[in-house]
Amino acid sequence: MTDKVCLSVDPGVCGFSCKIKAWKKEKRVAGFEIVESRCEMIKKLSADLNEMNMNDLFIPVTGNPIFISAQRAGCHLACPVPTAIVKTVEVTLGLAVPKDVGFNFEQKC
Repeated sequence: MTDKVCLSVDPGVCGFSCKIKAWKKEKRVAGFEIVESRCEMIKKLSADLNEMNMNDLFIPVTGNPIFISAQRAGCHLACPVPTAIVKTVEVTLGLAVPKDVGFNFEQKC
């Protein structure tokens, strides 16, 4: 378990990369901020939500505070930033290991 985690996010074609910085506030609570983004929707998401507790990580997408905040902010459905927040908080709270994730389009199927 780590007390601070930083994750770089390359969201793809929009080009609005960002960093998510998270830290442990309490045993089961993590604070986070999204920095270095030029995306207005991600800025709104970051202003709307900056803390998660462990229980929030087990709420289904339709009721999850991260995805509700992303919807309020107008984030695109395929934006990977909300999911990246989940992964960052999981690592911060010791529920996951810091392993890179990604998806890549193949030239030939």
